[in-house]
Amino acid sequence: MALSWILQDEVLTDRFIALTGLFPDDLRGSLAEPATQSAILDFLVANDGDLLAAADGLALKPERIVAARDALAGPDGRGQEWGA
Repeated sequence: MALSWILQDEVLTDRFIALTGLFPDDLRGSLAEPATQSAILDFLVANDGDLLAAADGLALKPERIVAARDALAGPDGRGQEWGA
């Protein structure tokens, strides 16, 4: 859901690729991977405006997106490296 929301906006898509290093071909092959899912949610959570807009667009509370990101980050809170 979150990735679909990002990909609907060309500016967000370009920024997502620039910041994460994940290109469409990478995403197709790794979408089920926790590191990719974490990178997607990290991207949204890193910018309050993006987080609020995504939450609104996805009909979710922002806290739910943050909680999902936190769950993927694991007990140390660091999660996976983007583009790894």
